[in-house]
Amino acid sequence: MAGDPPVTEARSNQGDLLRKLRIDPSARDRPSRPAAPRRAALIAGAGILLALLAIAAAWWKWHSRPVAVEAATAVAADTARGPAAILQASGYVTARREATVSAQITGTVKEVLIEEGEHVKAGQVLARLEDSAYQAGVAQARAQLLAAQAQESQFLVELAQARRDTKRNQDLIDRNLVSHQALETAQTQQDALDAQLQVQRKQIELAQAALRGAEVQLAYCTIRAPFAGVIVAKAAQSGEIISPISAGGGYTRTGVGTIVDMDSLEIEVDVNESYINRVSAEQSAQAVLDAYPDWTIPAHVVAIIPTADRNKATVKVRVGLDLKDPRILPDMGVRVSFLERSTGAPDEQRPAQQIEGVLVPATALIAGANGGKAVYLIEGDIVHLRAVTPGPARGELQSVSGISAGARVVRAPPEGLHDGARISISKAGS
Repeated sequence: MAGDPPVTEARSNQGDLLRKLRIDPSARDRPSRPAAPRRAALIAGAGILLALLAIAAAWWKWHSRPVAVEAATAVAADTARGPAAILQASGYVTARREATVSAQITGTVKEVLIEEGEHVKAGQVLARLEDSAYQAGVAQARAQLLAAQAQESQFLVELAQARRDTKRNQDLIDRNLVSHQALETAQTQQDALDAQLQVQRKQIELAQAALRGAEVQLAYCTIRAPFAGVIVAKAAQSGEIISPISAGGGYTRTGVGTIVDMDSLEIEVDVNESYINRVSAEQSAQAVLDAYPDWTIPAHVVAIIPTADRNKATVKVRVGLDLKDPRILPDMGVRVSFLERSTGAPDEQRPAQQIEGVLVPATALIAGANGGKAVYLIEGDIVHLRAVTPGPARGELQSVSGISAGARVVRAPPEGLHDGARISISKAGS
């Protein structure tokens, strides 16, 4: 058996290797300590990555969302005829006839018959005050008048009798049946009654005046519209005390409402005194309300107020509106363009003003680089910031060079619009 020892030795070595590779059951149940921190780090990293992806997706969605804008088309300047604007000024719509309606007496409001926005006619009842005391005053004055008239009737009867007595005594004197003293007594009685009658008639006139005064005081309890217009403010309610003079404590109203005559609306603008020489009475103008920038209202200069404001170095100019429209409201902001004076030539014979470049809405211009001006040029659904050189203004249009006729620009760029932004056109203009 010469080969037995090597085989035995080999088997022994294999047994040792198997024992080394065998897993201890106690060690199999113990968790591996280094694996827990590694797993937590992987989870945290995955969370941060997901948060970054969410932020990137939100940023991309926000910046890729189209911005709603209004578009306008640039027109060639040489195709626009008519007088050019030589001056622009800003102001407000005002009413020449506006009144806070109040009572002429102090009293308690019994009912208010108006609401804001209501159209009223001249003389229409707006409110009523408590009038029981004034009605009593009218009744008393009327009773005094009736008493004075009754007293007058009594004096008339007595005077008629005195005249008959005087005539009778005169007849008796002619026949020497009575003395002259009896005739003088009758005549004196007649004259006294005649004088009392004249006094009583003056008392009647006094009573009539008192009655009219009481009726006027009663009429003050009914508040009426002084002219036709629209109620723009309601200042009092039933049960409140109203007085034409403020009590100073805040509990007494000085009016029931404010009425405005919409037919008297006009514009007041402050013109720099350095340019007031460009404005004259009856000069043509154009007005554009801030609320309706696409609506041009024909207007004209009514008057130049002959005084200057030394603090602002401006002169106030009244501008009348040639068009009445319910959209025009008091205190609205407005921009007025004063047009060049007419030369008297017919419109078809008057040459067009030569302006270089194209005309775009003045609201399309924004501040550009290096203090210049720029517009947002529309190309498909993308806008590009384009520098332009502004020229003379024509009404609500501004002449610019740097873009061609027919180009589309953003009429009034909204906040947040930037070069290369995607847009959606909500309204097209020209």
